[in-house]
Amino acid sequence: MPSLSRTEVEDIALLARLHLEPDELARMQDELGAIIEHFGALAAVDTEGVAPMTHAVPMDLALRPDVVAPSLPVEDALRGAPARAGDLFVVPAIIAGTE
Repeated sequence: MPSLSRTEVEDIALLARLHLEPDELARMQDELGAIIEHFGALAAVDTEGVAPMTHAVPMDLALRPDVVAPSLPVEDALRGAPARAGDLFVVPAIIAGTE
């Protein structure tokens, strides 16, 4: 039995802005369910005493200093915006029940 319901897959597709046909929804339900089951197997592995890491091979991260600099002027930032409300970008709602 898949670990995700069809409704959950439909919600994920909506958030990803994907149109899935009914047969694709069924396939994605199985494939995403298998991925979630795999993560469950990984979560069961004992990692006590294992140091956290950012890469599989040792490396030093090159970091730049955090320096305060002037921001992009609002008019320049919003110049290409298809819709705006004052100094804000207007974007379409993608979560059900919001507008």
